[in-house]
Order: sequence, then structure tokens, then C-alpha cells
Amino acid sequence: MDGAAIDRFEASRGRLASLAYRLLGSAADAEDAVQDTFLRWQAADRERIEVPEAWLTKVVTHLCLDRLRSAQARHERAAGAWLPEPLLEGDPMLGPADTFEQRESVSLAVLTLLERLSPVERAVYVLREAFSYSHAEIAQILDITESASQQHVHRARIRVAAERRRGGEVDPASARRVVEEFLAAAVSGRTERLVALLTDDVTAVSDGAGLGRRLLRYTTRERVASYVRAGFKPTPAKRRLAGGSPVFHIALVNGSPAVVAVIEERVVGAVAFEVSDGRVASLCGIAAAGRLARLNEAWRRHGSDAPVIHAW
Repeated sequence: MDGAAIDRFEASRGRLASLAYRLLGSAADAEDAVQDTFLRWQAADRERIEVPEAWLTKVVTHLCLDRLRSAQARHERAAGAWLPEPLLEGDPMLGPADTFEQRESVSLAVLTLLERLSPVERAVYVLREAFSYSHAEIAQILDITESASQQHVHRARIRVAAERRRGGEVDPASARRVVEEFLAAAVSGRTERLVALLTDDVTAVSDGAGLGRRLLRYTTRERVASYVRAGFKPTPAKRRLAGGSPVFHIALVNGSPAVVAVIEERVVGAVAFEVSDGRVASLCGIAAAGRLARLNEAWRRHGSDAPVIHAW
């Protein structure tokens, strides 16, 4: 392959990766899909490809759809233990973030909701909401009609909107203050204050550090507060399990404020929050090492602000 063909692909790599991540919810799987796309590009008769960007987009989208439809993926995602892989703010795989729709499409909450869509609905939703493709372009990418594209995105929007807890943009500084107060209450054991900081319809989900086969899910303010208090309560057993005593930072993960637990520059857990009207509407806790690999790499490269809690 000549240098010009490689350069043309590399110019599209970031966009392809961010598209694949939104479709698959996994940075590792997205990287594999992009690499497979490169191999297809390498083997293609490039003289006959009129619009390389459109061709590459179609290939990576169909590779992602094949992965979503595979027997292994259906089993893993239906087993109840699947969560998106969290990404630290600034990760290029997060992709475009110029509009509210683009930022929301990569939140952990929306990526989790997209699991409830069919693969084609998910692809249409992502191509339309996050990348602003027209229905004519989506029809060509997915080999469907324009009317089918419109129907798919309409159904996807309804299903996503029906499950969303947030009504719109949230001021990042205000959201951070809510999370800081929530963390302080959790560590100090002020359960009543935790309950007061939760919305009436709050939900929480956790991967349980990957120790079980299914996700842990909690509803009602009292149950969520109890789960959070138990999770943040320091004990010798937890320190042994974690390999030390973590410090806690506030960072942005997939566009949302998150508490990041770190031991000797190693991220051991992250809890992402969605804030609505000054209270916490949802929490997503991730501590399985396999889901934190890319976030850990970014953390070591870029560092962070000073921890908000130095001793646990």
C-alpha cells in the first residue's frame, strides 16, 4: 500500500474509532473494528472507490453490526453483566462533542440504553444523532431505504427518551459540586444527606468489580443510599482486596462527573454520575479491571487534579 493510501486512512481513523465505540460500547472492540477496516482498505481496489470516507464508514459500521449480531456478543450482553467501557475526558475515541446530542450519545447512560435497541436501530441512531448523517447517507451506509432510516431513528429516539432521567444540559461546575458533596456524605456515613441528594426515581448499577456474573442494580433512594454507603465505607478487608488505600478524585468520564478511586496511580474504580436539578439521578459504578484498561492508560499519561479525599 502506498503512503497516500495510508495517510488517507489515518486521516479517518479517529472518526472511525469514535463511531465504532458508540456502536460497540467497548474501546478494545472498537480498535479491533478499525483495524479490520484498515485490512479491508488495504485489500480493496481503491481506484474504484469514489468517496473513501463514505466507503470506510460503511465498512466499519457493517463490521460493528456483525459483532453486535454475533452469537458471542448476544450471549455476553444478554447475560446481564455488560456495561460500556468508560473513557476519560480528552480521549479521542469520545469523538465529536460540539452539540448536546453528540455529547449525550457517548454518556454511559445512553450507551447502556442503546443496548435495548436492535443493531440497525442503534447504528441509525448513532449515525444521525452523533455524526449528523442525512437519512439518504444512512440508507446508503446500511443498505436500507430512507423511509426505513427515518422509522428506525424515530423509534430509537422514543425508546431512549423514555428511559432518560435528564432533561437537558447541566452546568459542569454545579454538577461537580453535587458529586463532591455526595462523596463527602458517602465517606462520612451521613446516610440521610445521601438520600436528600438523590432524585425520587434514582437508579444505580454496578459491575460488582466483575466478581459476579450479573450486574448489581438498585432503585429507590434508600436502597441506593445504602449501596453507596456500603461501597464507600472504608474497611481493612476492602483495603486488602483493592491492594491499598485509595485516594478519590473528581474527573469527567464520558462527559459526566465521576469519582475515580486511585491507588499508586492505578485506577481501581470509577463511579459516573448523572445530575438533574441539583440532585443525583443515576450512578454507574465500574471496578472490573478489564473495563478500566484504557481509562488507566489515559490516567497515567495525563495525570489529574489533586484528590478531594486523601485518606480512606
